Amino acid sequence: MGQRDLRSPLVLIGFLALSLFVALSGIRFQPGEWYEGLLKPSWTPPSAAFGPAWTILYILMAISAWMVWKSAGMATARGALAVYLFQLVLNASWSMVFFGWHRMGLGFVNIVFLWLAIAATVRLFWRHQQVAAILLVPYLLWVGFAGVLNFTIWRLNA
Repeated sequence: MGQRDLRSPLVLIGFLALSLFVALSGIRFQPGEWYEGLLKPSWTPPSAAFGPAWTILYILMAISAWMVWKSAGMATARGALAVYLFQLVLNASWSMVFFGWHRMGLGFVNIVFLWLAIAATVRLFWRHQQVAAILLVPYLLWVGFAGVLNFTIWRLNA
């Protein structure tokens, strides 16, 4: 049994903890009264859908990164995992920008860069572990949908 195999459960826990840390931004900066008062399109999901959806996505993201690490190792997958970490920073900052600062236009810019970073992560993960890349596709789709929703809400309330 190799050293990577022995550390594997700890690394998975680390990626899950990192995802939880990023999720704290969404807990810290919640929609609240400001968001409730905005005009929103009829196709806006109910508020109750966001918590379960993001929980599943954060778990998939952590498992995906762990799979790349386990398959390729840190030295080989350093670039892919760096882009993964960058998209996590963008993910965490969106809630602060949109819900905390009430900056819908800047939130849209943030989410466009987030979507591009996720797409880059999918592409880079594919080189190391195809299943890991596929696990990020729901995240990419959800953020794409959220970007369209962000843009629509921004324009409705401009």
